[in-house]
Amino acid sequence: MPTRKATATWQGGLRDGKGSFSGESGAISASYSFGSRFESAGGSNPEELLAAAEAACYSMALSLGLENAGMKAEQVETHAACTIEQRDGGFAITTMKLKVNVRAPGADQGKVRDIAEQTKEGCPVSKALLGNVKLELDVTVEG
Repeated sequence: MPTRKATATWQGGLRDGKGSFSGESGAISASYSFGSRFESAGGSNPEELLAAAEAACYSMALSLGLENAGMKAEQVETHAACTIEQRDGGFAITTMKLKVNVRAPGADQGKVRDIAEQTKEGCPVSKALLGNVKLELDVTVEG
């Protein structure tokens, strides 16, 4: 199995510094700062990257779970919201909220919801977060 790589560089102090990251594929890269991470300044941040990783992984895993159950999704769209909070004199990523919309004509909505719930703890990124981050799920199924 492949090992994926990324690089990040930070220059300066925490509040006045700046950083950038990039993935080895060249498909992702952005700048980040204290302001983009903890305030509303422009730029990216690690939580946005983690939310994107969770949304992408979850969507693929749910599609697979539905296929394995004999249902085919036309589309799985996952919105992920990653929350960072101040805790014990530092910061911690505390919650990942998933809002999922599944378009699967003719599928049993109850089964889709069951598989969606199983996927919440079964996709690889979710497994990496389990025990450290609260995972919340809201699923809408379109038939």
